[in-house]
Amino acid sequence: MINNLPGFSILFEAGNGEELTRKISPKNKPEIVLLDINMPVMDGIETAKWLRTNYPDVCVIVLSMFEDAEKVLAMVKLGVKGYLLKDAEPAEFETALKRVAEGEVYYPDFVTKHLINNFNEAAANVKLNNRELEFLRLAGTELTYKEIADQMCVSVRTVDGYRDQLFEKLQIKSRVGLVLYAIKNKMIEL
Repeated sequence: MINNLPGFSILFEAGNGEELTRKISPKNKPEIVLLDINMPVMDGIETAKWLRTNYPDVCVIVLSMFEDAEKVLAMVKLGVKGYLLKDAEPAEFETALKRVAEGEVYYPDFVTKHLINNFNEAAANVKLNNRELEFLRLAGTELTYKEIADQMCVSVRTVDGYRDQLFEKLQIKSRVGLVLYAIKNKMIEL
């Protein structure tokens, strides 16, 4: 099927990840690897890790029968650019190949749902202590960090510590991001 798609051809096939590691080289390197998760010897997850370390510019599209959240999320975290079920229609297959070849990603709806659910669960699992919550509420005002420190009866350095802890815990990079997080999670009302 791939050889019939304009602009695509098969460079080589491998029965498992270990065989892939023997066949791939800087001179024999595909742009895209279609990767099964369930393989003997070296499975798809280990192979994706190996590719990310040794050939980070090779794009990976997972071709699998698994659509359970754990496997999907593991592969997405490893940087795969696409995910297809083995029973995907040829047109979907072609779309995925074209998008990934153009530098985009291709995730069907079930992958997007897993990503959203995982993100929401991660956000719900973040526990903030009372001082972090107080700082977060005050960060949503026009107070400077010095004024926040005075109001909380702590040093500016302590306030900087609260801010940095929240940046790390919430994976946020700015005060604006903190305020948006607080509004979204109903910690601050407009």
